[in-house]
Amino acid sequence: MAWTEDVAHLFGGAFLANAIPHLAKGLAGERFPTPFARSPGVGTSPPWVNALWGLVNLGVGYLLACGMGTVSLGLTRWTIMVGVGFWITALGLALWFGRVRKR
Repeated sequence: MAWTEDVAHLFGGAFLANAIPHLAKGLAGERFPTPFARSPGVGTSPPWVNALWGLVNLGVGYLLACGMGTVSLGLTRWTIMVGVGFWITALGLALWFGRVRKR
């Protein structure tokens, strides 16, 4: 497996993690920060923007995680790279939005 596939899988995990909060808030009908808000990443966007942004992240994450190289389940290089990207992004988003939303 080439290092470029590792990087693609890492970013695929990151995009998949980023899809979750935007889809959850969008589908729940709640406002949430997006890159398209008046203060990007701090200001909030309407639910439909979050749902759309979550779907875009889900699609890009799927393409990067599953569309490059070999995909196999179990403890493989693929699952490790996708998992590392997911974990890093999930923890980073939790810290960021925790500060932005002051909770």
